[in-house]
Amino acid sequence: MLFLCVHKYYNFLDTKILIESLLNQINHLQHALDRLAAENISLNSKLSVLKNKKNSNNSHTPPSKDENRPLRNQSLREKSDKKVGGQPNHEGKTLECSGVIDEVIEHLPGFCNCCGEDLKNVPEDLIETRQVIDIPVIKPICTEHRIYRKTCSCGHQMESKFPTYVSAKIQYGTSVESLIGYLHTRQYMPYKRMQEFFNDVMDLPVSVGGINNILNRLVLKAKPHYEQIKKRLYQSQFIGTDETGIKVNGENNWMWTWQNEDLTFIVHSDNRGSKTIEDNFSEGLPNAVLQHDRFACHFNCDALHHQICTAHLLRDLKYIVELYSDCTWAVEMKALLTNAIQLKKVLTSKDYYGQCKEREKLQLQLEQLIVMEIDADHSKAKTLQKSLLKHQQYILYFLYHPKVPPDNNGSERAIRNIKVKQKISGQFKSINGANGFAILRSVVDTSIKSGQNILNALMTVAKLGTE
Repeated sequence: MLFLCVHKYYNFLDTKILIESLLNQINHLQHALDRLAAENISLNSKLSVLKNKKNSNNSHTPPSKDENRPLRNQSLREKSDKKVGGQPNHEGKTLECSGVIDEVIEHLPGFCNCCGEDLKNVPEDLIETRQVIDIPVIKPICTEHRIYRKTCSCGHQMESKFPTYVSAKIQYGTSVESLIGYLHTRQYMPYKRMQEFFNDVMDLPVSVGGINNILNRLVLKAKPHYEQIKKRLYQSQFIGTDETGIKVNGENNWMWTWQNEDLTFIVHSDNRGSKTIEDNFSEGLPNAVLQHDRFACHFNCDALHHQICTAHLLRDLKYIVELYSDCTWAVEMKALLTNAIQLKKVLTSKDYYGQCKEREKLQLQLEQLIVMEIDADHSKAKTLQKSLLKHQQYILYFLYHPKVPPDNNGSERAIRNIKVKQKISGQFKSINGANGFAILRSVVDTSIKSGQNILNALMTVAKLGTE
């Protein structure tokens, strides 16, 4: 009897130990499962980032940094029902006959090809005319300036003087000067190719050093116009700004732009911080609404108000939608901005300065989205929301000011020319070269916006600088 009790007791102990062992294994497996689940979430998040990399279509990344060009159908532009090509009522352009004829060549029949009769004295009837527009042979024109001395009857001698623009024994004129500025700043041609152009096309043997000296002379003449652009810009109601990296003699530098629909002011700088803003606009821009891409130093600039570029926001939101397909916040925020841009197109003066129900509705939606609860797994969406909450008053301000556009594309267009210059001509070899390009490009862009002929504008700069 005692043996049976002891046996049962040990069986009970074995069962208890077994249960405890199994429970320990279950707990261990549960901890391992929890760890693997957390690791799986982390890896899926990293994989999502790798599968949906940032590029120029869904972020602030410039096209030059794209590892692989994004698909053409990834643009922010929505598909429309319009057919590809020219639209109805599109004004086409074709080569038309000129009303100013410099030379006429008449092709008259000399004899009859039937009987051989001479038709020299037979009256003719005009059937048709055709015109050939060509360029005459280009050759340089050399103008020699001479000064003389005359002796008056009183014995006093008078000597004439050279014009102020004739300052050297031999020099190139303002036409050559403005053309070099045009080829350098507008057509982005390197010095060597400009030299080839002048040698082969213009029959003008100009050296690379001569081209550099001519450009430096034109830059000096353009500086007063450049400073005038800055002065006018300071008084503007709206200014867009942006910056981009450049190479100057192998080192990282930056080009900054401040622009609006009338003016473009470009500055070369060795830094990308607030110092550049302070150096050029020490008192800030108190008269203007300043538009930018949320770069921190722009918010430090004293301005009447700020406007965030909606194109940048839409690209950020597009990336989040690609990263988290179930992020309703990003989808709704994107739809809000799209509707606001469409509303901007139909607003009238009365809407800007009075009540506008559509604008108030969008403003209310924005206030709700700014504080909307976002899934904890959507970390990048939460980061963007936090940034927008900080700058909430700068998101839809373009709906309250008629001169403020919804995007900063004007600034990006001004900056893009510097990138094109570098792609064609390579880096700037000196600080003076970078500064000179910024000055001339500001004058060129401002001339384009005012509807002027670029070459004529540079010619005016070259001529006025000699008076």
